[in-house]
Amino acid sequence: MSASAAQRFRTAVEKRDLAALDDLFTEDVRLYSPVKFTPFEGRPMVLGLFGVLLRTFEDFRYVGGYEGTAETGADGTEAPSEVLLFRATAGGREIHGIDLLHFAEDGRIKEFTVMVRPKSAVHALGEAVLAGLVEDGLAPAAG
Repeated sequence: MSASAAQRFRTAVEKRDLAALDDLFTEDVRLYSPVKFTPFEGRPMVLGLFGVLLRTFEDFRYVGGYEGTAETGADGTEAPSEVLLFRATAGGREIHGIDLLHFAEDGRIKEFTVMVRPKSAVHALGEAVLAGLVEDGLAPAAG
C-alpha cells in the first residue's frame, strides 16, 4: 500500500500537481523541514508549503528510493516508510536531499521529513521558502 502512495506522491510532485497531493496527506499530517525546528502541521499548511516549494525548486527530480519501516517523530511507533532521494536547484544552489515519508494505516502520508545539503543550500532554500510563505499569507512578515 505504501509503495503505491509513494509513487503517486512522486508523480504528483514531478507534475507539480497540488490537487493530487491533497488526496495523499492525512488531515493531521506533519512536515519536518530543515529550515524550521517545529513541524508544519495539518493538511492546509503542508499543502501551502508544497505550493511554495514547487515554485522555489528548479530542475527538481527524484533519483532513487528505498522502502522499509522507521520510527515516526510524532508518537515513536514504527510505520511503513519510504525514502525518496532528490536533486534540485534553488537560489542558484545545487541541492541534494531526501524526502522521508511515513504512512498511516490507510496508506496516506502522516509524517514527512525533508533533509537537504549542503548548508549553503539549506540557507538559500530557507530564505526562499520564508519569502514564499509570507507572499502566500502563510507566515507573518518579519519586522
